[in-house]
Amino acid sequence: MKKTILILAALGLLITNVKAQKPDSVKAMVHYKFSHIRDTTNRDKPYTENMVLFLGSQSSAYKSYDRTLQNAMMKKQIAQQVADQKGSGGPMRISVKGTMATTSTEFYQFPLDKKLVRKERLITPYLIEEAMPVIDWSISNDTASFAGLHCQKATCHFKGRDYTAWFCPDLPFHSGPWKLNGLPGLIVEAYDTNKDVVFKFDSMEEADVTAKPATEAPTGGITVKMIGMDDNDDPNVVTLPTNAVKTTEKEFRHLEQAMKKDPNAFAQSAMAGSGGGMRMGPGGGPGGSEGGNKMSIRLDGKEPVVNNPIELPEKK
Repeated sequence: MKKTILILAALGLLITNVKAQKPDSVKAMVHYKFSHIRDTTNRDKPYTENMVLFLGSQSSAYKSYDRTLQNAMMKKQIAQQVADQKGSGGPMRISVKGTMATTSTEFYQFPLDKKLVRKERLITPYLIEEAMPVIDWSISNDTASFAGLHCQKATCHFKGRDYTAWFCPDLPFHSGPWKLNGLPGLIVEAYDTNKDVVFKFDSMEEADVTAKPATEAPTGGITVKMIGMDDNDDPNVVTLPTNAVKTTEKEFRHLEQAMKKDPNAFAQSAMAGSGGGMRMGPGGGPGGSEGGNKMSIRLDGKEPVVNNPIELPEKK
């Protein structure tokens, strides 16, 4: 009989509250080197991360490329350990190594519907919808080339900062990294006046239609399902995760404070609400002889100092 082992990935849950949206086939992927000076007292130590923009014909998705690679590595490690321990007779113990802090926030642009959807994660993935930002761009005649892409300069004031953007009129996409949008061509690179926030162009590639998502990893008769990882990791389509909960900004901030106050109680409540049947064995691993859904969360270290957020309050 085929068995299915459910692995709790990054303390995730399985909650389906979002109406499925028609997937938009990915035409190309743009890679950016993101840099953000979050702490102005340590300007020589900016936060950096590799990001990727998935471009569909009618939508786009901007997310962490580092996180995508890390999740794929995690799935591979778990699948191998499950295969190695198959038939051992004892409780299964899973150890994931080599993880690092990455950005879980993702941005989905739907220009035709004039909406922007932000995906956040507090154990459960949440979706916060807002109107697509309308940016008052000023397009100049200045041009520059980025890896052979002929680009034109545009400037704007957006979310408390003055931005310079370089867009490619030859690429008929009106999206860009983060919340940037609305130019007659793909936004290839952008940065604010002080270069505290930089979306630096790295590369661009066509979609690989042969690439497949790793939502399930077969291990010789056993299928490992990564509960808690998004169900929208197919690199060929732009689509919102259906295993997410739609919420408002106010409700999300309330949940965020609740998790910080008591992470274990928050996790247990979310686990119970998911209807999951996960058991945590000794050391926090799957299996074990004790019943019920048990987990223990420990928040180590201090939160990073952020006195210079990307979105600044407007000066009055």
